[in-house]
Amino acid sequence: MKRRAPVIALLLLAPFVGEFLLGNISLREIFALPFLVPLYGAGALLIREVARRTGRGWPTILLLGAAYGVIEAGLVDQSLFNPSLDGWDFLAVTPVPALGISAWHAMSFVMGHAVWSIAVPIALAELLVPDRAREPWLGRTGLVLTAVVYVLGCLEVFAFMFAAEEFLATPGQMIGAAAVAAVLVVAAWRVPRRREPAGRGWVPRPRVLGAAVFAGLVVYQLRPETWGGFAFGIAWLVLLGTALVPLARRRRFGARHELAVVAAALAVYALLGPVLTLMTTPDDPLRWVGNAVFAGIAVVLVLIARARTRPRVDAATPPG
Repeated sequence: MKRRAPVIALLLLAPFVGEFLLGNISLREIFALPFLVPLYGAGALLIREVARRTGRGWPTILLLGAAYGVIEAGLVDQSLFNPSLDGWDFLAVTPVPALGISAWHAMSFVMGHAVWSIAVPIALAELLVPDRAREPWLGRTGLVLTAVVYVLGCLEVFAFMFAAEEFLATPGQMIGAAAVAAVLVVAAWRVPRRREPAGRGWVPRPRVLGAAVFAGLVVYQLRPETWGGFAFGIAWLVLLGTALVPLARRRRFGARHELAVVAAALAVYALLGPVLTLMTTPDDPLRWVGNAVFAGIAVVLVLIARARTRPRVDAATPPG
């Protein structure tokens, strides 16, 4: 059970962060969690195992997460193309008629899945087991089984969404989404393998880093739903990546810093949960309770991860 614990944790964390913490699914629908594990959980676990088995790091995980986002939004639930998903007119802003998508929402869907459905759950699960953070968690049989469960999860959610929405993207749209996902997978494979930390340059304290990342992600989430907001979002993400990647490669960047980044991302989704409740069902008290419960769970997980990483980080990171 000790060996399986991180696998189970990641299987549950991916749908928890991606849907429940965000507020897309309320506490009333908590029994939907097992329904989402094959798609979200198996997808995150598969990406994590492929990256760690091949000695690759976060750039590969994020690119594979983006491919996952394109597959889910373009082929599975088809939110990328559905003009009236859940009653929302997603194509009303920044429309691209030739593709049948909204550029603003397409970026939001893909980045949301890449960062919060995939990368953040993987990082948090690894921080909960720091001694096994970079080693494979599955054998070959487990890896194949995970892939099969993920495919079945895709089919399961596709069937459910088609029955609920009665919408099907055009063949051209689905082929285009599959092609984009394939390009992202190839790009992920061309990223060099993880290298040893380089340089002893300055690294901010974890709390300062976490506050900066939180502020940066909040600014990203607050961008206007316009073409200007779309362009700003791309430029802002590039700026955040350019600032964070060199820091992450320095020797003094430890588990506490990684946890600070994860905690900042979780805090952003914990704040978005009540915002979505206010926008959709402000008179539903159980939904408000769910927002508080899910945020509390996230806080507890961060505190557990901090307690487990502290001895290792204190021993490995120079003071200052």
